[in-house]
Amino acid sequence: MPLALLALALSAFAIGTTEFVIVGLLPTMAQDLSISIPSAGLLVSLYALGVAIGAPVLTAFTSKWNRKNVLLSVMGLFVIGNLVAWQAPSFEALIIARILTGLAHGVFFSIGSTIATSLVPKEKGASAIAIMFTGLTVALVTGVPLGTYIGQVFGWEATFLIVSILGLLAMIGSAILVPSNLKQAKPTNLAAQVKVLTHPRLLLVYAITAIGYGGTFIAFTYLAPILNEVTGFESSSVGLILLVYGVSVAVGNIWGGKMADNFGPIKALTIIFSGLAGILLVLNFTAYNPVAAVITILVWGAFAFGNVPGLQVYIVKLAEKYTPDAVDVASGLNIAAFNVGIAIGAWGGGIIVKEHGLMNTPWVGAVVVLIALILTRFSGRLDRKAHVIN
Repeated sequence: MPLALLALALSAFAIGTTEFVIVGLLPTMAQDLSISIPSAGLLVSLYALGVAIGAPVLTAFTSKWNRKNVLLSVMGLFVIGNLVAWQAPSFEALIIARILTGLAHGVFFSIGSTIATSLVPKEKGASAIAIMFTGLTVALVTGVPLGTYIGQVFGWEATFLIVSILGLLAMIGSAILVPSNLKQAKPTNLAAQVKVLTHPRLLLVYAITAIGYGGTFIAFTYLAPILNEVTGFESSSVGLILLVYGVSVAVGNIWGGKMADNFGPIKALTIIFSGLAGILLVLNFTAYNPVAAVITILVWGAFAFGNVPGLQVYIVKLAEKYTPDAVDVASGLNIAAFNVGIAIGAWGGGIIVKEHGLMNTPWVGAVVVLIALILTRFSGRLDRKAHVIN
């Protein structure tokens, strides 16, 4: 295993931590900055918006640049964004910092897979990508709860300082270990990119991705306030609960991938979206009991991210049929769709919290996920008519 893959995995760990740690720190940051919980939720929305813009737009803009130079540039931007967050003199400065780090996130995961596969023989490409993405999974399991704990004990600013140090170490590791003569991907022509953006079958899957993922984040963004104010947990316990959630996410990711392989993406997504809607509805009742709430969150984690492999496999399969010259672009745009869902879900959840209260977020999230389920079944019907195997 090339050591350069470990540098990529460390980058993914730092990036994954900074994206999701906000969820655990939301009440702490809102109190310290003297802003409302919904306003603090914008730190999730605007980060995701940065990812959604960074993935397709900046990746296309830098497509002719040397891959290693792009990697080092985006990690430099990531470090700067987190340092700005550490020293942010105001909420507005913090928002700018989150957008900057979101842009870096989008480009990193767009080019990271290409770099990882170029470091190993062709037959080991999938394993190389898996090693890189292990950093993201480990971030959910350990980085987020540890970052939450650090933020609650030493102040939320300390979390961003630690993450920026991790990003700097990853950047130095990449500078030393990643070769400069990486294979340059062939830029996709404009016509192929436009086709990806306008093909109705692909647009339907992007909508499923954004709506299905967004439904989860209507409630997940405000999980820490729910645990504090409704369930009655102390802030110090939230990090531990997020650890439970992260372990469940890791298991759910593997389970969702195997299900998509064995049953096809449509059947897998039907099961996962059904379970996700159901568990969000259950949370409306179990959030008032500490034990029941933790069990519900454990199950929620498995369903919440279990749809990611199925949705990625599905978009690639459809792109191979309808836009074979731009499969990578289609896959990248689906990553952007995930983050559009996060952005809209967190923003919409903030409005619900402000107007109607915290405990209206889970059931509204369930309704939104059910819309994704209906669209998934409709997409499967279109596949059968077009003789696309799923």
